[in-house]
Amino acid sequence: MAVSTPGSEPDAEAVLLAARRAKDAAVGLAPLSRAHKDTALHAMADAVVARSGRVLEANEDDVARARAAGTPDALVDRLALSEARVSAMADGLRQVAGLPDPVGEVVRGSRLANGLELRQVRVPLGVVGIIYEARPNVTADAAGLCLKSGNAVLLRGSSSASSSNAAVVDVLAAALAGAGLPRDAVQLVPGSGREPVKHLMRARGLVDVLIPRGGAELIRSVVEESTVPVLETGVGNCHVYVDAGADLDMALAILLDAKTRRPSVCNAAETVLVHADVADAFLPRALDALADAGVTVHGDATVAAYGAQVRPANEEDWDTEYLSLDLAAAVVGSLDDAVAHIRRHGTGHTEAIVTGSAPAARRFVASVDAAAVMVNASTRFTDGEQFGFGAEIGISTQKLHARGPMGLPELTSTTWVVTGDGQVRG
Repeated sequence: MAVSTPGSEPDAEAVLLAARRAKDAAVGLAPLSRAHKDTALHAMADAVVARSGRVLEANEDDVARARAAGTPDALVDRLALSEARVSAMADGLRQVAGLPDPVGEVVRGSRLANGLELRQVRVPLGVVGIIYEARPNVTADAAGLCLKSGNAVLLRGSSSASSSNAAVVDVLAAALAGAGLPRDAVQLVPGSGREPVKHLMRARGLVDVLIPRGGAELIRSVVEESTVPVLETGVGNCHVYVDAGADLDMALAILLDAKTRRPSVCNAAETVLVHADVADAFLPRALDALADAGVTVHGDATVAAYGAQVRPANEEDWDTEYLSLDLAAAVVGSLDDAVAHIRRHGTGHTEAIVTGSAPAARRFVASVDAAAVMVNASTRFTDGEQFGFGAEIGISTQKLHARGPMGLPELTSTTWVVTGDGQVRG
């Protein structure tokens, strides 16, 4: 396997050295029992709580820098930690400890006519690099998930959370060492600026997979520039389609939940499509309810005719992941028109139909191309915990290896184990 050669740049040498240490640590993690990993996860959770003061002090530095730089309050809130949020980080690690261990699970098996026994068994990926933005709680979540799945992890958070991430990783790594596991199983990518990220993306042979978590620009740059295989988490331009056969009370409840419950997440709805047959009955109610919730609607000409508060939509609105209290809206003539709109503008994340027609639901599910399709349910359910998987590393919108919420099994690959009693192929 080819390994990137260190250049003369200090950043390159430091990143590749960290990757080599992670690769060595991964060898020690792979054969660990569930009990050993769970003990370490509980030790990490206890350490986060015990050293919360240090973590919060570091976070105060990050928050102060963000405020001084004029960062919007919503982004500062995502960055800020509190005693409750630190406690939630620890609870997340304990939750991961309670999940089944995917390593060693037999995916399938059989006995051949010649007596050979075949088993396809889950094994760790090895070294996982995670490039993410803003929230420092992702640092603990990612470390816990990678440890439970037997992987070493290289973490690269945003510069806005650099002090917080450094403090969290230092606490977690010390707890790992105290539990008898390699400290280098959890590391921050060394260096500052963009150059270390570029070196991480080119550490093929040392890093087994990269996972980007963040906005469209971050994900696109990692996918396009990395020589390391990428597990792509996608942006969410999610749609709610209100069909001609919809229960309109249900449709309104689903739309409000999907748009307003937490607008800054990738599974929030960004566009509503309404069948022309129910537009007269649905849109006046929906526009009033959305306005009451503080939502700005960007509508086509038909939608605009139902409310003076509607802003005219342009072509860019149909492709926008707002992550705010903004919503694009259009009236469509048929289910097929809704599907065509979604296929043209969707990002393959989550699409929803509200309908009382089983045939319409089946056609929608078969026709849209998305990691998750909701029938009479909010897009907000696309989430590992909501699906019963426990914690997740992200939501994949690609089609190879993993699609949808990525939990512990998606952080593994497989090995074929073939057991015989002397068979030869002659």
